[in-house]
Amino acid sequence: MTRIDYYFTLLSPYCYLAGTRLEEVARKHGATINYKPFDLSQGFGRTGGVAVKDRHISRIEYRAQELPRQAKKLGLPFTLKPAHWPTNAAPAAYAFVAAQNAGGGDLGQLAHALMRAVWAEDKDIAQDDVIRACLEKAGFDPALADSGLLEGAQTYARNLDEAVEAGVFGAPFYIVGEQRFWGQDRIEDLDLYLRGKL
Repeated sequence: MTRIDYYFTLLSPYCYLAGTRLEEVARKHGATINYKPFDLSQGFGRTGGVAVKDRHISRIEYRAQELPRQAKKLGLPFTLKPAHWPTNAAPAAYAFVAAQNAGGGDLGQLAHALMRAVWAEDKDIAQDDVIRACLEKAGFDPALADSGLLEGAQTYARNLDEAVEAGVFGAPFYIVGEQRFWGQDRIEDLDLYLRGKL
């Protein structure tokens, strides 16, 4: 069975804009998704990237135009300047890892619910009540927000190391075997690759 390693950060607007299209592609091809939340801000320093606030003004201005355009194109509600961005994504990432280990819910829906909380609902995913609501919405036990914190932290750190080693330098990032696809606008290419067209 084909495995898609999906490296993502819960704070990325581009991961949010990916919606659940990856899950649709995986279902279509009978592929499994190996969800790997990681700290992209730490990854930037290790792969030559630059935080948004430190980018040249031309890049910042382009981002401010492109994100709303992409959101409109995809039919997703979007706030360019969320009330709680950036925030500490670690608690939500740890809860995601706990849900991944526990099973019983929909991980794609959980990831999207957490990102939608940031980019469309002006909620702070560092807050327990927000995390619990997202867990419950995706079919998981809300109490997972309080469990497996050490394992979550270890997995989160390990995912960053594995991301750098695998050649990941942004998010969303999808890897199938040795083929790498970067960006929500490359999901179609991933689909074509899995169909044997690329």
